[in-house]
Amino acid sequence: MLHDRVLVQLDNEAGERRSSGGIVIPATAAVGNRRLAWARVVAVGPHARAVEVGDRVLFDPDEKAEVDVSGEGYILMRERDVHAVAATRVDDSETGLYL
Repeated sequence: MLHDRVLVQLDNEAGERRSSGGIVIPATAAVGNRRLAWARVVAVGPHARAVEVGDRVLFDPDEKAEVDVSGEGYILMRERDVHAVAATRVDDSETGLYL
């Protein structure tokens, strides 16, 4: 990885989801408003400061570049495109979430 690039893999639960009424909404369903997605960080460049391998990050799926590495699908983005980081190493808050 170069510069501030972050390579992530979508979480398994990022696919289909359930509404509050229990209706299953497939991942391909169009939603009226933008929905952010969670992914697991698998690699970071040397200039990434707030993200480490293993963190979960929140990002806008519309601003992504998809790549295949050894048959696996990944998403490549800049660190500045990450909206939040969920990590256990963050002890300042109870949630472990940078916002």
